[in-house]
Amino acid sequence: MLQITPLAPIPADAVEALLDRAFGADRRQRTAYRIRGGATALPALSFAALDDGALIGTVQCWPVAMRLDAGGVVPLVMVGPIAVAPERQRGGLGRQLVARALAAAAETGLDRAMMLIGDPEYYGRFFGFSAERTGDWRAPGPIERHRLLARGPLVPDAPGLLGECAEPSG
Repeated sequence: MLQITPLAPIPADAVEALLDRAFGADRRQRTAYRIRGGATALPALSFAALDDGALIGTVQCWPVAMRLDAGGVVPLVMVGPIAVAPERQRGGLGRQLVARALAAAAETGLDRAMMLIGDPEYYGRFFGFSAERTGDWRAPGPIERHRLLARGPLVPDAPGLLGECAEPSG
């Protein structure tokens, strides 16, 4: 029986093993990891999918920030990684996990400025993310500009650098 539950009680090694299966052991070299830095995932926005007690999916959300070139820092919530066991992919589980994380963000007021790196057609169609305001954003690593997506009324439409948030929100 499928359950979506808070991620916090799931053993970290089980989460890491699932992430390795979903994305490969070299995943830590990706720009998303550089953006998050040493941040800790937001427990209220991070979830696990369990099927009869077996971990088959996760979504994690992180406090990050945009350091604006003009001065100031805008806190953001970074959505992802969204990991689904390879044998369970393409069944809508990732969409369920993201929907649960976004609902939790709305419940806690953390949905005003969210971002992710992902497929614009998918995340735009199902969740309203777009690259409209991210054109002048920079990241601490290579990025495909069209995959840098955001949503929310407080998303900055200004040049700046993404990185770890000095003071986690939530």
